[in-house]
Amino acid sequence: MKSVGLCIILSLAASVHCLPLSQITEQDEHLAEEYLKNFFNLTQDKGPNSRRGVNPITKRLSEMQRFFGLHITGSLNGETLEVMKKPRCGVPDNDIGSYSTFGNNLKWNKNSLTYRIENYTPDMSVSEVDDSIERALQVWAKVTPLRFTRIYSGTADIMISFGSRAHGDYYPFDGPGNTLAHAFAPSPGIGGDAHFDEDETFTFRSNNGYVLFLVAAHEFGHSLGLSHSNDPGALMYPVYSYRNPNTFVLPRDDVNGIQSLYGPNPDKDPVQPRPEPPTTPDACDSSMVLDAVTTLRGEKLFFKNSFFWRSYPQSSTPQQSLIRNFWPNAPTNIDAAYESQQSDRIFLFKNRKVWAYSGYTAVHGYPKRLTSFGLPRNVKKIDAALYDVKSRKTLFFVGNQYYSYDEARRTMDQGFPKRVAGSFPDLNGRVTAAFQYKSFTYIYSGQHMFEYKLESKKLYRVLRNSYFLRCTKF
Repeated sequence: MKSVGLCIILSLAASVHCLPLSQITEQDEHLAEEYLKNFFNLTQDKGPNSRRGVNPITKRLSEMQRFFGLHITGSLNGETLEVMKKPRCGVPDNDIGSYSTFGNNLKWNKNSLTYRIENYTPDMSVSEVDDSIERALQVWAKVTPLRFTRIYSGTADIMISFGSRAHGDYYPFDGPGNTLAHAFAPSPGIGGDAHFDEDETFTFRSNNGYVLFLVAAHEFGHSLGLSHSNDPGALMYPVYSYRNPNTFVLPRDDVNGIQSLYGPNPDKDPVQPRPEPPTTPDACDSSMVLDAVTTLRGEKLFFKNSFFWRSYPQSSTPQQSLIRNFWPNAPTNIDAAYESQQSDRIFLFKNRKVWAYSGYTAVHGYPKRLTSFGLPRNVKKIDAALYDVKSRKTLFFVGNQYYSYDEARRTMDQGFPKRVAGSFPDLNGRVTAAFQYKSFTYIYSGQHMFEYKLESKKLYRVLRNSYFLRCTKF
């Protein structure tokens, strides 16, 4: 069989909390070895590296940790195992960097491509499947010279089909769950073809299943020559994540990748310019202003746009993810967030609404209005929130004022709002985020963070807002 690039998209599942090294089991070690064999070309042969005493597992672990932006130790630890347990795509992740292409820059040597839909899933109507496939191809056509024409018989450049288990290409699907689809890189024969697992539930727009448009758009990236990206905001990131198909815009990393193969679209419309491709926030951007910061069961969470970074005690390296990878129905571009240790819930705020989660599980009855906390009806949004462990009060910052909410009594305290400047010395700018950590209170204002003792209102230090969110470039 000829060598072609194959991708198998895997479904999204709940996050697994990190395990300390002492809790890593023999089963975990076997999982890690299989993971490295499948995705990082681990072999146990007795080559020259082995003779020099270089453990092949150590080498491949380091490569895997580098790809996912983890702390590079070359040994199996909690944060590495957590990533290995996440459902993912079946193509190897040997390329280090953002977007990547298949070996030898496999691509089509023409800009006019044909596609054919061989059969349909019963999960959706024929018109919904047709529309999903066409729009998925247009995702790539909008930013390149590529043009796609549908044919109804014969062999197309991109043959599209639904099948289950063994379906004729030596890469059988695995039944319900896990694998969603796979596609082949450009080449003669099966190259460019995309297959979707019929044992999965595909949907038109709902996230109660897997949105065919999103799965197909990813697969067609492979059909056109793109491999995977380690940018968690990219369409070509290995893990499926729900995004609103009605507002989807191809991210900048994917645009850069596909244009490296085919160039930009020469037919730009000056009257109706297209939306700017979204860019994944960079923790190393010194000018970045965070949307919100909070804790969650020992982790620190930093929010920006559609993303958040998780920083937990077992690792000094924060991991970046899409918000909706963890909370599928959560808002993005949030205004504020805080963890109530009184109720063991995390609250996310956007405009006049608040969402509540117990860990990563949505709390029934939410979202609610801001007035559910006793905030006045004229408060259109809050800028920041923080929970004070000692007093069990939550502070809500609104403009140049703040309110105090009693978590135990579920009522707003009397005598508020108060002026921020009157309670927090030297804090003159608008509060943009806040949280509490190890008995200190941290108030963010733009690119700076102010460290206080809340009970005394004493200012200890003024720090850059990247103090806890470490830059991981190396």
